[in-house]
Amino acid sequence: MNETLDLLGSRRSVPANALAEPGPSTDELDRMLTLAARVPDHGKLAPWRFILIEGEGRAALGARLAALLKELDPDVPEGRVQQQANAFSQSALVVAVVSCAAPHVKIPEWEQVLSAGAVCMNLSVAANALGYGAQWVTGWAAYEPRALEILGLKPNEKLAGFIHIGTPTERLPDRPRPALSEIVTRWSA
Repeated sequence: MNETLDLLGSRRSVPANALAEPGPSTDELDRMLTLAARVPDHGKLAPWRFILIEGEGRAALGARLAALLKELDPDVPEGRVQQQANAFSQSALVVAVVSCAAPHVKIPEWEQVLSAGAVCMNLSVAANALGYGAQWVTGWAAYEPRALEILGLKPNEKLAGFIHIGTPTERLPDRPRPALSEIVTRWSA
């Protein structure tokens, strides 16, 4: 069987808390990001960008978002605050994929948003192809305007996802996948 098909057939998410050091080298990360950017992009707009959250920045971002969570909801359980504080330190690297979709005379914003989603998927597949695990997540911070400000997003930008990348410490069994009979219909005239 073709290696690409094997990879697509075996790719699965690895939970962020099971993605340890070492993370990708600088060259490997550059390769992943280059491959991630090779997505359908009607109009060649590149309606996405990357924010690398690495090293000490992971704990710093987690702490700032934990403080914001507590500020937004003073009654939030302390365990949830601690979970947020540690959220970005669990994996070796986190890549925030930012959607920069904007009105355009020819290219619908929806197509630009889909392109950012394709970037997330390509990045996940590229990480797997290089022997790393990856998990694409969002969470509350992806939708909270003040959290997005902390990340440095502009008012017109949205977070397509946080892609956690690292060396898997465990491989969980694959989850059940939908049967084609449940998700495929054939159009007819």
